[in-house]
Amino acid sequence: MKANLVALVAGMVFGVGLALSGMTRPSKVFGFLDLTGAFDASLMLVMGSGIAVLLLPQWIARRARAPLFAERFPTYGRSELDARCIGGAAIFGVGWALGGFCPGPALVSLASGMTAALVFVPAMAAGMVAFRLWEASMRTAPSDGSGQPAREV
Repeated sequence: MKANLVALVAGMVFGVGLALSGMTRPSKVFGFLDLTGAFDASLMLVMGSGIAVLLLPQWIARRARAPLFAERFPTYGRSELDARCIGGAAIFGVGWALGGFCPGPALVSLASGMTAALVFVPAMAAGMVAFRLWEASMRTAPSDGSGQPAREV
């Protein structure tokens, strides 16, 4: 329960920060991505501030024996930079450039009733569901009749 409350408060602070910084306005994002036109570098300050805020807690967490609000630190099965990772980053970047949203700001904009977010968020959710279905089909489909999956995901 305590971890859920901490997550809720952190998410709300994050959402307020996104709204105040302008990251929920696609026009602001398009200005940041327009390197040859009306370039707006202010989102660089937002990203830099986010990194700066993370540095101290990250430094502390790397030296801690256990997290404060969980039994253990999470572990992740994959850490290599592969085609799947690069492809996902490319799709994320294209979606960000076309829609002017990334997932966090899109959800904040959806909560405010922004029309563009009312289109973007369901499309984003559909893409997530489609990926999960594709991923599941890749795990279950034999590739050569040997009973082995087509590829490990």
